[in-house]
Amino acid sequence: MVNSQIALRDSAPDAVSVWNECLENIKPLVPVMTFNTWFVPIKPIALAGDTLTIQLPNNFFYDWIAERYNSFIAKSIKEVLGEQGVIKYVVMNEELKEPEVTEPQLTSKITMDPSSLSQETTDEADGSEPVESNINPKYTFENFIKGESNQLARAAAYAIGENPGGTSFNPLFIYGGVGLGKTHLIQAIGNAVLQNNRRKKVHYISADRFTLDFVQSIQYNKKQEFTNRFKKLDVLIIDDIHGLSGKERTLDEFFFIFNTLHQAGKQIVLTSDRPPNELTGISDRLISRFNWGLTTDIQPPDFETRMAILNDKADNYGIKLTGEMYDYIATHITSNIRELEGVLLKLLAKISFGFKDITFEMVKKIVKEISTTKKVIIGIDVITKVVCEHMRIDEKKIRDKTRKKEIAEARQIAMYLSKMMTNSTLKMIGLHFGGRDHSTVIHAITETEHRVNTEKRTKDMIEEIQNKIELLCS
Repeated sequence: MVNSQIALRDSAPDAVSVWNECLENIKPLVPVMTFNTWFVPIKPIALAGDTLTIQLPNNFFYDWIAERYNSFIAKSIKEVLGEQGVIKYVVMNEELKEPEVTEPQLTSKITMDPSSLSQETTDEADGSEPVESNINPKYTFENFIKGESNQLARAAAYAIGENPGGTSFNPLFIYGGVGLGKTHLIQAIGNAVLQNNRRKKVHYISADRFTLDFVQSIQYNKKQEFTNRFKKLDVLIIDDIHGLSGKERTLDEFFFIFNTLHQAGKQIVLTSDRPPNELTGISDRLISRFNWGLTTDIQPPDFETRMAILNDKADNYGIKLTGEMYDYIATHITSNIRELEGVLLKLLAKISFGFKDITFEMVKKIVKEISTTKKVIIGIDVITKVVCEHMRIDEKKIRDKTRKKEIAEARQIAMYLSKMMTNSTLKMIGLHFGGRDHSTVIHAITETEHRVNTEKRTKDMIEEIQNKIELLCS
């Protein structure tokens, strides 16, 4: 058992140096506000060989970092310490232990049961290879707040968790707007299935990730391995299935996988931002199959559900609010759960930066900031189109290998905005722009950010393009 204060005294100089190098790598890849809020408060406290231990302010901080910035931190530590580099996490006032290392996942926080964070399931009887579930253990039915807006969807999901493939809800198709809990609910299915039977092969994947993996399987002549990976599943969970729209070869492959699993009685779970019959760019034969099972929606939560969600999340984050504050937030934030969490997140950030008391005025100010933020759905395709139109560049040329100055500039700006305005990974962005590797994307982002900070012309142009994109998607 290592005492954190001793570790800090003995190893801080080296640990600080290594962590500062990591921060230099991460800083160009995230917005300034994000960097200041989530990376600056982290403290390096020990360096032992290839393992760097860093301290996070609280449990919520750990969950947020683990869910959203895993790839940035994992890549950065390997760039600084080499391929064997590992990050170990500790929450303030908790003791350090040896980490459970599961690459490429974030190293587990030591207070959690390592078995609950397992990302692999296997059938020992048939000796098959382990399957990465990609299921986040924090998403469970127990901490999903039930209300009238999600009652049917939750009931169906719960039934599937108890008996995957054994109900008439196959496939289960859940649709609804952003931030209403779709991802939580479908991952709760995965957690329930694995809790009941660790031998079940469960896999969660986004439609974008499915596409990227399929394209890479073709590129590296591993298409059969890709297909086999999905054919052996007991439960396939795909988030945001509308992301396959217009991708003909990917849709053909998914159609084949869907048929194979369904005919074998395996469970399929899908989410989308709209019901099956309103999806465009997806063949009628797939739409028909989406309607074979149960299609249900999740609506924005009513006032009582919003109050219950606020109470539950505030307790989890260790935030104490008055009844007046709860009422004000629930009254003024009505569109989705993510916005409710956003208010608590900003309050938590203020506490982390030294604010001792949460005041009603502080709550009102944050609610105003959150509720007036325009929510847009923006994709790389839209960004590319607007950039090319604004800069009068042929959209086809932006994906070519040419280094012609005006085309290269448009490409870099489109990559920069794709990273700033979407959740796309560096690989996905590079794939969109002619199959360029992640280092090229990082260079484009860094170069453009430098020009934004030093050239008024570039800054004004990018702001104008951003306004056009948001107007188009609003």
